[in-house]
Amino acid sequence: MGSKITEEEKKLPYAKYFYMDLAEIPKEKLDIWNGGIQDSKEALQIENRNLFLEEEVPGFQVGYCVLENGAGYVANSTYMKDVTPDMLDWWFGWHSVGSDLRYKIWDKEDHYYARADKPEYVMDPRVPCREKTWGVNHSILEDIGMGPDPLKLCFKKPSDLGYDMSKIGTKGCSTMVCAVGEGKAPAVMTHKCRKVDGGIMFESRFWMGYGLKAGKIIKLIPDGEKIPEIFPKSLFGHNIKEFANLAAILPKLYEEEKDNF
Repeated sequence: MGSKITEEEKKLPYAKYFYMDLAEIPKEKLDIWNGGIQDSKEALQIENRNLFLEEEVPGFQVGYCVLENGAGYVANSTYMKDVTPDMLDWWFGWHSVGSDLRYKIWDKEDHYYARADKPEYVMDPRVPCREKTWGVNHSILEDIGMGPDPLKLCFKKPSDLGYDMSKIGTKGCSTMVCAVGEGKAPAVMTHKCRKVDGGIMFESRFWMGYGLKAGKIIKLIPDGEKIPEIFPKSLFGHNIKEFANLAAILPKLYEEEKDNF
């Protein structure tokens, strides 16, 4: 299964990444994925999300659970050797324009396309890379473990999701991207990175069952109901896979394509 490469895509200079084996997922992460949910008391609550931008983030760093209020929660940390914050800012804009192959090479088994609704804004050289996702919606087709499923990721300026902009560019948070996912499994997603020896630590948090209404983050799960455990488990499994692979391909890909929006 997985995505296919078209004849047109085979001619693109980055097609070689499609033919590479996906990077291996660290065994300790697979053990967590297979080992059952974490203690929900050790999760970072969405109300405390600005603590995610600190150098020391409370709670478990890798794993998933169902929160006491019924929402899902996913956390992941990936060491990315030779990757810089600038590369990540570039990546989140670059893969959403041009050929669908850009999204496929991230995870050829599960990614089909990611298409920005404002490609001219994303490709505008006057827009700094870290702002190329702000206010841009990505229409995505991907499979997080339950079959290919379309969703819309509505990327936001961090302050639009209640994040403290003064924390970006600090030791705890070199850069970040955040979005609200709309689809069968709505979620608030935040990725950040911080510099460490030899590269970056790329960290993710997902709060599943939340959305944005009138500028406020709200819980969409009715009180008394819970997200099935398979949802955060599947998202966690997908996340540890796609970011292991991105860590493997990004330094070389950036070197080759950084000027080719």
